[in-house]
This record gives sequence, C-alpha cells and structure tokens, in this order.
Amino acid sequence: MTRTALVIVAVLVLLLGLLWMFQRHLIYLPDRTQPPPAAAVIPGARDVSFTTSDGIRLAAWFVPGEHPVTVLVAGGNAGNRLHRAPLARALAAHGLPVLLMDYRGYGGNPGTPTEEGLHLDVRTARAFVGDRPVVYFGESLGAGVVTRLALERPPAGLVLRSPFTDLAAAGRANYPFLPVSALLRDRFPVAESIANVRAPVVVLYGTRDTIVPPSLSRAVAQSARGQVTTVEVPGADHNDLAMLNGPEVVGAVVELADRIRGSH
Repeated sequence: MTRTALVIVAVLVLLLGLLWMFQRHLIYLPDRTQPPPAAAVIPGARDVSFTTSDGIRLAAWFVPGEHPVTVLVAGGNAGNRLHRAPLARALAAHGLPVLLMDYRGYGGNPGTPTEEGLHLDVRTARAFVGDRPVVYFGESLGAGVVTRLALERPPAGLVLRSPFTDLAAAGRANYPFLPVSALLRDRFPVAESIANVRAPVVVLYGTRDTIVPPSLSRAVAQSARGQVTTVEVPGADHNDLAMLNGPEVVGAVVELADRIRGSH
C-alpha cells in the first residue's frame, strides 16, 4: 500500500509539474498564420505596425473612419485579427475607425505571449492611435488586457466582452479538478482592476456562455464603480457569431462611442 501511494503521489507531482511548465500552452492558443493584406479583407483598411518597448515588431490592421472616437480591439486567447474582421467591418459601417491588433505570437507576429507581454503590446497599440478619444474593446482574455491598460492610460470608454473576474476563476470553471489558483503564473485580475476605472464601462456577455460563465461577467459589472451598462445576449455561447458582430455587440459599442462624441 505504501509503495502504491508513493507511486500515485509521484505521478501527481509529475503531472502538476508538467502543468506548471506548459500552462501557457493551455492559456494562449494563437493562430500564428500571417493574415492576408488588410485591404483584401476590409475595404479601405491598411496594414500598420509598431514596436513594443521590449523590441517586438507587431503587425496590425487599421480601418479609418470619420467618427472622432477610435475603437481599439484586443482579442481573446485564440485566433488572430483575421477572425475579428467581421467586427471591424460592422463598426466601420457606422463610421468608427478601428485598430485590430494582434499580440506577440499571434497573426504572424514574433514572440511568445505572456500576461506582461500582452500588456506591452496593447500599450504600444494605444500609443499608435495618438490623442484621439479611444474605446478599448477587450474580448474575453482581452478584457483583462484592456482593463489593466485602462488603469495606466484611461480610455474614453471601456467595452468588456465575456470578461472573467480573474483568470483563475475562469480556469476553475473549465478545469475544476485542478488546483488552478496555485498553478497560474498569469492572473489578469479584471474585477479587482475595474473597481479603479472611472471611464464608462459596458459589459457584454452571452447567457449560455460555456467557457466564461455568465456569473463571472456579471460579477465584473458589479465590481465597476463608475457608469456601467450591462448587455446580455440571450442564448449566446462564447464563440457564437452573435458575440462577434451581432447587433447587441455592435450596437453597444456604437452607442458608447456616440455618447462619448456628445460629451466632447
């Protein structure tokens, strides 16, 4: 019995060690494929690039528009900017300029994604936009990225699509059998950070989200201390088209941008 117990403990320790070493391969699922030229996907869009403070050259797409408010889109943990093109097209149809960025390691960009690296990436993307009013749009993991940026460089508005309270909470929902909190190196404390954001906030989520439980998104909205709007998309799961460019999502961003324009 003692020998069997020792073998079980050794196996568990080995598995936990492997999870510790390779956890970022579970968190970040980049599509590293180089997307086609921007104009081939979105009429009038152009390819742009900028270099982070640690020397990573990032490619992105910029869609011009006549609206004075620009939307900076920070994606989730998977895919690349090509997958967010339908959102950019829908926003551009309302005249909104859109910057579709890709993190390091995504969309043909060099580097390896980490929480700190993604922060440097979005900070550089924000600097690229310049002094225009900006709405930060963060999708899922991107909600953590833009909320941290909002503490450093406050936006005109913040849209969080399917946000979690922190990465550990989302991890526990997907891997309830693992000691997620003890293992995680990247944290993304959205609820803690949003309490210190004073810009108007919109929280969007699908009522049947199986990846980020709706309760976590509602908790993020409840943690905000400024002006908060909550938008439920009935029956929508995390990766449904309704959560990409559906009328509730696009309408919420346009309404916020128009409200900001009216206040300037």
